[in-house]
Amino acid sequence: MTEIQQKKAFNLAAIDIGSNAARILIKQVKKTNKGVHMKKLQFLRIPLRLGLDVFTEGRIGKEREKMLIRTMKIFRQLLILYNVEDYLIYATSAFRDAKNGKSILRSIHKNTKLDIQIISGEEEAKVIHDNFYATGNLLYMDVGGGSTELSLVCEGKLMESRSINIGTIRLLKDTITPQQWEDMIQQVKDISAGIDNIHIVGSGGNINKLIRLIYKNDKKRMELSVVSLSNLYKKMSTMSLEELIENYDLRESRADVIVPAAQLFLMVASLVGAHTITVPNVGLADGMINMMADRIFSKS
Repeated sequence: MTEIQQKKAFNLAAIDIGSNAARILIKQVKKTNKGVHMKKLQFLRIPLRLGLDVFTEGRIGKEREKMLIRTMKIFRQLLILYNVEDYLIYATSAFRDAKNGKSILRSIHKNTKLDIQIISGEEEAKVIHDNFYATGNLLYMDVGGGSTELSLVCEGKLMESRSINIGTIRLLKDTITPQQWEDMIQQVKDISAGIDNIHIVGSGGNINKLIRLIYKNDKKRMELSVVSLSNLYKKMSTMSLEELIENYDLRESRADVIVPAAQLFLMVASLVGAHTITVPNVGLADGMINMMADRIFSKS
């Protein structure tokens, strides 16, 4: 048994470097007679907007590189402050596309000693869908700044995963061609072909915010009506950025991407015939911590 397995409780951390923001999640993990219990200790999101550079210039610019290094230095201090026993850091769509992504990771390691992995869209989708289980035919959908991850799970069995290079930052920068839209539509049709009664499980900061805006007085609600989402989308899509910020009390870094995110969820829901979207309020970082915990306890 390792030293970490001998402890009654220990802290794990996950850092997700996305196209829109970098996030750190720290949880206390405790094994009890009833199973594994996790408690969130810290969550911090920094809207770096790496995708604004990558999806137009093909690389991360100097200013955003400096911002990212400063952010990772802050995250490293949080790892120390919370006495984190183990961590994972994943970089996703922006780093997959950035010509200078690997050199920036070397620079981050030189400045912080932190190890970062660039993961594929398929790996990202798998970590996300492993994070929430329900019965039936489920299409897990995570909308990020640079890509949309889709995984079809039928009665607990993963049937197929797809990573589509359409996300909120790409939409914001108007870099999506008509052919890319057609390709996405075809991919959704392909993944759902012959499967009835598909239910969407949505993740990402935008869908988490959308369900809270629709059901303000029911913070525990996890089922989002597609009709309700469509009605909200119609209202929001006519508003300016300033109106969205004022009317819905949104940060600017959320207000400019929330409408494109709603558009993507509605499009996929229409294609697969889903009437509701389950929003468990978990994402890539949660899945990363669950994966670490599973590995630790499987060795005990």
